Amino acid sequence: MMSTPKKLALAAMSFAAVFLLPVLAFAQDDHAGSNTFDVRAWAAAGAGVAIGFAVLGGGIGQGLAAGKALEGISRNPGASARIQTPMILGLALIESLVLLAFVIAFFLQGFARG
Repeated sequence: MMSTPKKLALAAMSFAAVFLLPVLAFAQDDHAGSNTFDVRAWAAAGAGVAIGFAVLGGGIGQGLAAGKALEGISRNPGASARIQTPMILGLALIESLVLLAFVIAFFLQGFARG
């Protein structure tokens, strides 16, 4: 298991990568040669990153949820019906968030095409 400083460092790097790095796309001067192609290229890159993070997070979340549910069922087989129903509901909610990111990525891709 990771220690608290490592977790904080990982969280800080993740925050910087997701929220601070895209700011560089808009940090150009007005006369530096920026055009609509640049904005569309960054929108396409953002679409790819968005769906990548969504699938990564959704896969990890679903794996952890299913693993913990199976662990709980193996410890107490009599509670399998009470564990399985909330697990399936949780998996459906995780999947809906991944599909929402998929839709957002399609909107960004449409913006990138013009």
